[in-house]
Amino acid sequence: MDSYGILSLLPPVLTVVLAIWTRNIIVSLSLGVFSGSLILVGYNPFAATLDLIEKRVFVQIAVGSNIQIIFTMMAIGGFIRLLEVSGGAHAFARGMTRFISSPRKAQFASWASGMSIFFTDSGNALIIGPLFRPIFRELKICREKLAYILDSTASPICILIPFIGWGAYIMGLIEQAYSDAGLTESALSVLINVLPFQFYAILTLSAVLFFIITGRDFGPMGKAQQHFLSEDRHPPGQAAEPDHDPSVPPRLSLFVVPLSILLGLIGVLLAWHAMNDELTSIHVRSTMTIAYASASIACAYLMFKHQSVPMNDSLNTFIRGAESMVFVVIILILAWSLSSVIKDLGTAQVLSTLVGGNVNPALLPAIVFVLGAIISIATGSSWGTFAILMTLAVPVAVAVDAPLYMTIGAVLSGGLFGDHTSPISDTTVLASIGADCPHIDHVSTQFYYAMVTGGVAFVTFLCAGVYDSPWLILLAMAVLFMTIQFLGRRFGKNMLDTDLKATD
Repeated sequence: MDSYGILSLLPPVLTVVLAIWTRNIIVSLSLGVFSGSLILVGYNPFAATLDLIEKRVFVQIAVGSNIQIIFTMMAIGGFIRLLEVSGGAHAFARGMTRFISSPRKAQFASWASGMSIFFTDSGNALIIGPLFRPIFRELKICREKLAYILDSTASPICILIPFIGWGAYIMGLIEQAYSDAGLTESALSVLINVLPFQFYAILTLSAVLFFIITGRDFGPMGKAQQHFLSEDRHPPGQAAEPDHDPSVPPRLSLFVVPLSILLGLIGVLLAWHAMNDELTSIHVRSTMTIAYASASIACAYLMFKHQSVPMNDSLNTFIRGAESMVFVVIILILAWSLSSVIKDLGTAQVLSTLVGGNVNPALLPAIVFVLGAIISIATGSSWGTFAILMTLAVPVAVAVDAPLYMTIGAVLSGGLFGDHTSPISDTTVLASIGADCPHIDHVSTQFYYAMVTGGVAFVTFLCAGVYDSPWLILLAMAVLFMTIQFLGRRFGKNMLDTDLKATD
């Protein structure tokens, strides 16, 4: 293989710079791949275009494992769309609101509902938000707090579930990165091992619970709550409602039955493969495809039975949901193409030589976390950040002997942290809409809370680089709880007690 030296760094560096500057992941990835092709073919633009299409994009689409991932993503998108249109998730969330009698219970119920609607990050806020808005107002809890809870239980819970769209997407990136690095471990096994190192996601879900337990808000969130109590205001704006027919009362069975079939089939099929054969990546993908297709059929049948929705209409709904995954599929294909270019250029070897001589391998996860946060804040896309960094972080971690699972966890945590704090993130915008909260108010109040969680996550990655143990997450949770309690007592006020007095 030819040695391209420092030039081999151009594609990933150009991709990162363009992602931050243009805030467009597809444009950034495309130009990054093109720059690599340009170097490989001797700087001939026409030949570089042919190389990009014929040897990168077409080849990556034709790879068996890649087309399987694309097909699985389409099935997941179709099921999510059916479940949203049926109103089943809305009925489930509505059932959670029946046993609420205090501000603490209201916040806990919204947190638990957000954890339960784990199959869609974008639909989470629009399903749960409209149900809890009147409850939060009645119990005198500001909408900014509802927006924070919605945003903090959307992506953070989705990224921890291997068998939904997030998991399929991340496993696709891991499989390609592992293949390029010469590693053979299955993507599912890697993702499961990475789970305890997804520090930011776990800490964010925990932080919401800790704020509920302490009952104290500080910073802009505390001021927003005080302002709400003093003026008892209605925030401006018109929130979007769930995407089901409001004339047909949604049934809980439309959520419970399809989801039970989905999870049941996943468990049974994976167990069958494990007992009868080695549990390979193709078995995981076929299991997910069969399970989501079967759950979609069950959902369509229940919609026909209880809502008189023709099966043909349900099929069209499923197809529209599959079409919604096209943008994600394009990102995946370009990410695979960038990985192919980087491999041919020998970028990982050059980068590992530069990093290995200047950076302690134990610091690599913390560095990756910060870099992922910067890219994600600028672009508003955690998935785009994963696509950019996974192709770089895995080979470099292998080359410099850095903790591999932890480095992947840092990629996911950094991307998620940036997405959580970015004002242009789709989930941040949807949380504002779902809570009927002015967007800038949601961004400003959530930022301080996310920074506290992100700071603890960063310190945890620093410590974990030295003490490589998944049990560090428990210590990190304890530190986060003590930090929230200290900040609440030092700078905050017991908002739950205030609210209760206000409702007496």
